[in-house]
Amino acid sequence: MVQNLLSNYLAGAMHQIVGLLLQPVIALLLLLVALVVIDSGIAIGERATNFRAWRALSLSEVERRARKRIERADFAARLGPILGLMGTLIPLGPGLAALGNGDVKILATSIQVAFDTTVLGLLIGLVGFVLGRLRRRWYNALLDVGDQQIESLLKHESHAVTNKE
Repeated sequence: MVQNLLSNYLAGAMHQIVGLLLQPVIALLLLLVALVVIDSGIAIGERATNFRAWRALSLSEVERRARKRIERADFAARLGPILGLMGTLIPLGPGLAALGNGDVKILATSIQVAFDTTVLGLLIGLVGFVLGRLRRRWYNALLDVGDQQIESLLKHESHAVTNKE
């Protein structure tokens, strides 16, 4: 009996904690949607200007900025689906309990929240994944051009030193 009471208490406490997570999960999903929309705009701007502003930077600064933006896209690609799944599972518990009590309205609301958070999480993951892949390709090409320019300068300097001798 004591063990049963303890199990019921722990299950109730866990249910309360999980219930408190739904609003933060939804808020984080909405924040991530805003982040990937802004990040998409930044990526479109970078590509449209052919990275003109980046070409004036040192290679180390280009690498730093590229790494930061790729990490941001990867973060969204991983976190979006995780939060979407959490947002799916959290309201289903109370929704199924409401179905057991015959309250279909609460079940319908829970399922709607579950589907909405799933779709948002997958959308965030998709956009983050695509941005990360595109940016890797773009930044590698940009860094390759910078490396070629440095090699060309070094060959030029080496040739000039050889001609002086």
